[in-house]
Amino acid sequence: MIDLYTAPTPNGWKASVTLEELGLAYAVHPVDIMAGEQKAPAFLAINPNGRIPAIVDRDEGDFAVFESGALMIYLAEKAGALLPADAKGRSRVIQWLMFQMGGVGPMMGQANVFYRYLPEKIPLAIDRYQREAKRLLTVLDSRLADHEFLAGAYSIADIANFCWARTHHWSGVGIDDLPHLQRWLAAIEARPAVERGLKVPVDISALFKGGDGAERFAANARTIVTGGERQ
Repeated sequence: MIDLYTAPTPNGWKASVTLEELGLAYAVHPVDIMAGEQKAPAFLAINPNGRIPAIVDRDEGDFAVFESGALMIYLAEKAGALLPADAKGRSRVIQWLMFQMGGVGPMMGQANVFYRYLPEKIPLAIDRYQREAKRLLTVLDSRLADHEFLAGAYSIADIANFCWARTHHWSGVGIDDLPHLQRWLAAIEARPAVERGLKVPVDISALFKGGDGAERFAANARTIVTGGERQ
């Protein structure tokens, strides 16, 4: 059994979608990051960095794994799926996973901070992070022009990039001119395991498309940003 400590964020979805796709048994432990539960001693014992998601593998002597990319690799290796065994195939998947970890996530995260959360709008910062987020999404679009998925067969690389790219509206980045990215997003979103994983621990999908409650959610998240936290 896997214990999953998570919250409804792109990084959190990376873990829950991966678990659903792999068919691994897991128990959900919601972490209220608005209330600072990720900084509680019990959680810091699992992840010293105080960020979600994190897991504890009860089948492996309560082995804890933090950092979403590392967590995804661990789960894929445990289940023997979503990550090729051969060196080149494995490398391709990890390259695109690191593309998300080092680029898509941080840039879209900063776009969220300056576009959605900070009470003071700084046009230069908003433009800088939105342009870089759009550039990275364009890289994905170019790759997907002649590839069904990012690294051969559907993999953890697709899950990781999808969980962030699907929130482009929240970052203020349009993708109307990225047809291959749109095709890929729709195909992944239609997967039953993905649909289930995106509802863990609660379903807030409508907010990232501008639905009711979006401003209230942004206001709550603003308290984290101004306090020096980000997920």
